[in-house]
Amino acid sequence: MNTLTPREIVSELDRYIVGQNPAKRMVAIAMRNRWRRQRIEAGLRDEIAPKNILMIGPTGVGKTEVARRLAKLAGCPFHKVEATKFTEVGYVGRDVESMVRDLMEIGVRLVRDEESGKVRVKAEKAAEDRLLDLLLPPSPSYAAPNFLEVTDGTATEAPASGASKSEGASTRDKLRQLLRKGALDDKMVDMDVVLPSPTMEIMAVPGMEDMGSQFKDMFSKVFPQRKKTRKLRVRDAYDLLVAEESEKLVDMDKVADTAKERVEQTGILFIDEIDKICGRGQGGSGPDVSREGVQRDLLPVVEGCVVNTKYGMIKTDHILFIAAGAFHFSKPSDLVPELQGRFPLRVELSALGNDEFLRILTEPQNALTTQYTALLATEGVTLTFAPDGLEQMAAYAQRVNEEAENIGARRLYTIMETIVQDLSFDAPERSGDTVVVDAAYVTDKLKDVVEDRDLSRYIL
Repeated sequence: MNTLTPREIVSELDRYIVGQNPAKRMVAIAMRNRWRRQRIEAGLRDEIAPKNILMIGPTGVGKTEVARRLAKLAGCPFHKVEATKFTEVGYVGRDVESMVRDLMEIGVRLVRDEESGKVRVKAEKAAEDRLLDLLLPPSPSYAAPNFLEVTDGTATEAPASGASKSEGASTRDKLRQLLRKGALDDKMVDMDVVLPSPTMEIMAVPGMEDMGSQFKDMFSKVFPQRKKTRKLRVRDAYDLLVAEESEKLVDMDKVADTAKERVEQTGILFIDEIDKICGRGQGGSGPDVSREGVQRDLLPVVEGCVVNTKYGMIKTDHILFIAAGAFHFSKPSDLVPELQGRFPLRVELSALGNDEFLRILTEPQNALTTQYTALLATEGVTLTFAPDGLEQMAAYAQRVNEEAENIGARRLYTIMETIVQDLSFDAPERSGDTVVVDAAYVTDKLKDVVEDRDLSRYIL
């Protein structure tokens, strides 16, 4: 990420997301500004706060995907929350600070996986030795050497049986070679497996969920670890042993410190459905009270505060907040003014049409056509999409979105599944067949559904 310019970041996002260039440019600049900030002297660096972004656009146009792909590209902690899961303390709901705690957990897991990768070679070597001990326990005949006195008064080491020691080492080396080749993967071994500690569900007071999680951690450490001998295949036992050895080699204190630094400096919190907590400013009671309460609770977190987590205090001053909403029945100005000021950058994502649907079906690396082709290839069925068939699917998607609810690109999931449903069901009996999805095929599969408006309302 350190070497990517904003133009290159946009190019990377283009591999997965069609259109929405203004939104891509805005998030690319935000990420590059983080890189620039790290190269400024410390005194001024702390004064530069991230410019939070508000994305406005209908559902299914790529708001969440832009933020998610950006975080994956940058390798930074990313957490998506729904604004509707929070309510003002006193109502039923979660405390808004819990999203920072969740982000910290994600950061710890991210750094732990990176550290595990660094010690992977050592962990694999230790796991291999432990697995060989299970397959071929050390022979007691040469485990303890005998010391023999010689005439000059020096002691020399001699095993009880020299032949047995050399034979055992030779057998162990042969087993090691077979293990590395995968020839022993299906052999069964008896292995002691650590059972999970008993957990206790604690009813936390609203606003004090973190205390409940801390009690759970405390009780899990009080109970001793329990082990149970299980029969496992060698390949499964090897994976478990590698995980155990990696856990021993990783310094969790270092992981927590690194994760804290990364969350505070590069973390991204994506708050979706923020338009659902907009108050209309009508009256002084009812659900609008709770909605505005959520906004007031969000204010200090977005502006910058200190949140207590089990890994220590986390500052939110430099976490990038990206909010998104369709704003069908409200507008950004319905947010309380203080919260509006916390999202100075705004970008509107355009609705998708026929051309965008066609590009979505063909251009991205994870296009639906690629996914379904790979799925049916596992059954021996060759699925091919003709250009006129793709154009017909895009046209149907636009038509249904105009006549029913506009759900954007998600409409393509419904249409594609309806088209290949019969083929997916019959695929095991049609191994070796080649199916071409052209315009006639698409029309035949969707004809009855599209013509029956009531049926299309429920199916498409």
